[in-house]
Amino acid sequence: MKIGMNMLLWTDHVTEQHFPLIDQLKETGFEGIEVPLGDGDLNHYTKLGNHLASIDMGITCVTSILEDQNIASPDPAIRQIGLDRIKWAIDNAQAGGAQLICGPFHSAFAYFTGAPPTEDEKKWSIEMLQKAGSYAAQANITLAPEALNRFECYLVNTMAGLNELLEQVNHPNVGAIYDTHHANIEEKSQAQAIKTIASHLKHVHISENDRGTPGQGQVNWEEVFRSLKAVNYDGWLTIEAFSRAIPSFANAINVWRNYSDAEDIYQKGYQFIKSNWEQVQ
Repeated sequence: MKIGMNMLLWTDHVTEQHFPLIDQLKETGFEGIEVPLGDGDLNHYTKLGNHLASIDMGITCVTSILEDQNIASPDPAIRQIGLDRIKWAIDNAQAGGAQLICGPFHSAFAYFTGAPPTEDEKKWSIEMLQKAGSYAAQANITLAPEALNRFECYLVNTMAGLNELLEQVNHPNVGAIYDTHHANIEEKSQAQAIKTIASHLKHVHISENDRGTPGQGQVNWEEVFRSLKAVNYDGWLTIEAFSRAIPSFANAINVWRNYSDAEDIYQKGYQFIKSNWEQVQ
């Protein structure tokens, strides 16, 4: 098990100006960071990856797609644009040295038709994820689509829904991420949700119900950690928390206040994960 920190707490585009912060995360004990893939090119991510390698820090990536990139769209041209965007993310993640990309790229973020998902929408998403998985395979990258809560997505909200999707994708380079924030909203039980997705589980976001400091909210953390150990999960436990640091990004994800001090989130969050993971059996 490795503890990571998602950089979206501070920025939606990691640059050289964030290298001192990354170094501080290393000193805190983090073994890697999670990098949002939005802007940049191969040279940019190669430089970032080189810095991370120089301080022995790992890297995972996170990305999403929007309405005009929706791989679940009825328009095949839009589906192709979405697939091309995912391939772009794979190329840049590979340049940075990452082996995993997570996020809600099974469909468009914060886009709604006003109706529940159709079988055709699921079919289109599955077809595109299969193609994306094959492209990811040549880069030695695992894709981990993410179920989001009902206010951010309608195609996949639960682990049962995500499991159903992935069973049909049936590709070794396409797995799942479990996010405790979304599960806290949508699932009846964290334990049952983790058990449901266990065979596909590749990544975990440690995220409090209010997106603040892990351990200071309402998520049943003992159940989460105990259940992850029960299914022999040994991948990343990556803190995902948000702030108003980048107003344009915060507005896009409906973050209207700072939930906790940034240093409180990563310092106390790291200690919380480390101590609780060691304690549960």
